[in-house]
Amino acid sequence: MNLPLNTVLLSFIIVLVLYAIIFWHRLAKSPKKQYVLVRYQENPVISPLPHRDWESQGTFNPAAVMDDEGKVHLLYRAIGRDGLSRIGYASSRSGRRFDDRSTYPVYEPSPGFGMPEPTPGAPMPYYDIEIHPSGGGWGGAEDPRAVRIDDTVYMTYTAFEGWNDMRIALTSISLEDLKKKRWRWKRPILISPPRTRSKNWVIFPGKIGGKYAILHGIAPKISIAYVDSLSVVPPIRSSPDHGGRGYHDPTRDKYWDAWVRGAGAPPVKTKKGWLLIYHAIDQKEPSKYKVGAMLLDLKDPTKVLYRAPAPILSPDMPYENDGKPGIVYASGSIIKDGKLIVYYGGGDKHVCAAETPLDPLLDWLVKYGKVR
Repeated sequence: MNLPLNTVLLSFIIVLVLYAIIFWHRLAKSPKKQYVLVRYQENPVISPLPHRDWESQGTFNPAAVMDDEGKVHLLYRAIGRDGLSRIGYASSRSGRRFDDRSTYPVYEPSPGFGMPEPTPGAPMPYYDIEIHPSGGGWGGAEDPRAVRIDDTVYMTYTAFEGWNDMRIALTSISLEDLKKKRWRWKRPILISPPRTRSKNWVIFPGKIGGKYAILHGIAPKISIAYVDSLSVVPPIRSSPDHGGRGYHDPTRDKYWDAWVRGAGAPPVKTKKGWLLIYHAIDQKEPSKYKVGAMLLDLKDPTKVLYRAPAPILSPDMPYENDGKPGIVYASGSIIKDGKLIVYYGGGDKHVCAAETPLDPLLDWLVKYGKVR
């Protein structure tokens, strides 16, 4: 029996509509919906300078703070020909073009705080990114993070003196000295226990419940130590980082961040929670560091409210694969003119920047990142 042409067309249209509804419903529920930071078109913003011995091999993994006049200050990890990590400095009015850059290290490691003691009779180590996978360096002040609290800038860094001696050091400088480039750092203190592998510790940029908060782990749970002062901090016992491999969270095997590496930039306070940038590895691409975001409860930041269903930055550009391939390591961020600017190390070699309007990112996290 031949059906009228109008009936056939109507049936075809109904089928198409049904398929379209199913498709869009699945797309709306998909945890893979993307939100990607926009890279600065003139990346990298800082690169090694061959004529400066102290930063000729790598300039990466920057800390970032914004002063009371809106100027952005970066404190970045630099590696020279001797393989030792020091801290360099650059600043910018816009937060994007860093024309003002130090010609010398503004912070040097010292014995017990990142300067390994030489072994009698042994040759001095040297820079080799294959032998020394920690950015190619064999010791020093690594991967700084910084926050401004009132009129003081606090900087944490990994005092690296060998793979079995990686402690978190904490120092500070007055905001006024930072602005005037008077590098009068306070004597550092060690806030993690000896003979441990501690990395990726960050300080909240304000008190919570009347105390300073130090985030020292994000997996298998958010771990925070509360202290009365940042001048004297008893060693904080943290869960091990599993030999530097990160922590596998089997409850997130279906997500991109089943292997958690650690916190990135210090938390940023927003109207919807503490915004925490972090690093993780997708089991489908185990050779790549990727960047995610989560929102923590403002009053109790051990509670994860929302978590990115997909990475917001992946190592896809040539300068993110130059040096050590597959690395985007976000260690600094600021909010300027309603935008979140994230500063990160590309390939353990360059300082790069990426940004997004803050509110759409928060909306995306709330809509698609509910923790189940």
